[in-house]
Formats: sequence, C-alpha cells, structure tokens
Amino acid sequence: MELHKLSYADLLNLKTDVETEIKAREHEEKSKAKKQIMELAKAHGLTIEDVLGKTGGVRKPVEAKYRHPKHPEMTWTGRGRKPVWVQELLNAGKTLQDLTI
Repeated sequence: MELHKLSYADLLNLKTDVETEIKAREHEEKSKAKKQIMELAKAHGLTIEDVLGKTGGVRKPVEAKYRHPKHPEMTWTGRGRKPVWVQELLNAGKTLQDLTI
C-alpha cells in the first residue's frame, strides 16, 4: 500500500478503519487467551479462585477499641468518623485514653 498516494480524507478514513479493526482483533485475542487459560486450569483440576489465589473468605470485623464509660454497649473501633458520644465525651474533657477498652 502506497500511503503517499492517498488523500488526507482517505488517510483519515483508513486510520478509523484500522483503529476499529484493532479493537475487534484485541477483543478476539483476549477471548482466545481466556478460553486457553480456562482449559489449562480445568485440565489441571484448578478453579479460577485457585489460579488467582482468591480465598473468598469473609473478613473478620474489626474489634472495638473504645467504650462509653456509662453505656458499655456503645463502642467504636477507632476507624472512620467519631461517633457523637465520643465527640461529646472529648468535649467534656475526657481523652481517647480514658475510653480505651
């Protein structure tokens, strides 16, 4: 193909066509690779989770670090925004050290 013989408009059209074809081929190649990976894993008795190392386990909740002195059911992990009761106690002169479990 002799590109220097094409007009500017033809070159732009060619560029668009090439980009479209590249995207289509990329999709095809990824699909083929995915299929090959799945077949290889299956042949060896592996699941995708085994291959990727995902445990799928449930995260353990974070334990509370702070407790209201008069209402022990009110706790806070220390993560995120301070609960209103913590802020009220801090404003009243308490420290986080005072609330530590």
